[in-house]
Amino acid sequence: MRLRHPPQLLHVLSVAGLLAGAVPVPAQTPVAPPKAAVCAACHGAQGNPVLPLVPALAGQTARYIYLQLRDFQEGRRSNALMSPMAKDLSRDEMRELGAWYAAQKSSPAPFQPDAARARLGKVKADETLCTMCHLGGFAGQNEIPRVAGQPFDYVVKQLRAFKARERTNDAGNMTSVSSTLSDDDILNLAHYIAGL
Repeated sequence: MRLRHPPQLLHVLSVAGLLAGAVPVPAQTPVAPPKAAVCAACHGAQGNPVLPLVPALAGQTARYIYLQLRDFQEGRRSNALMSPMAKDLSRDEMRELGAWYAAQKSSPAPFQPDAARARLGKVKADETLCTMCHLGGFAGQNEIPRVAGQPFDYVVKQLRAFKARERTNDAGNMTSVSSTLSDDDILNLAHYIAGL
């Protein structure tokens, strides 16, 4: 026996089906991966550190975080704290950490840049074409880090490490650029970048 439905009922059911698909699903609050609890000791609960030599991870590109963790693990980048922390991470854990921190809201530590130094830093950034890789606003992309709002001391330390070739896990881009920088240039750039 074949059931027949009135056309109006079929119309109501099809509209209801369309509307059900259009109802927004409430966004779930992402849960921090288990390994993030260890990271929080230095990088802060959501990746916004208070220590001056620790980079902000909140809002950083997921790909960059993954690659840096892998570089620490494989010895292409070295740090007395980070190298042992990354040693036993699986690739999936590295990706989870990258995705978690990339989804967090960046709230840079309060920093009052010297206005004159920041202006000179912007001139140097324009001269060395920093935004070709780091993009406008120094927001970063893929494996190129977001450096806007990073702690002043951290920026200085990294630029000096690239210049001295103590840090070389950058395919040569930053070591090449930083080799042209004076120490004043580095300080000026740090004032500019940390103040963004």
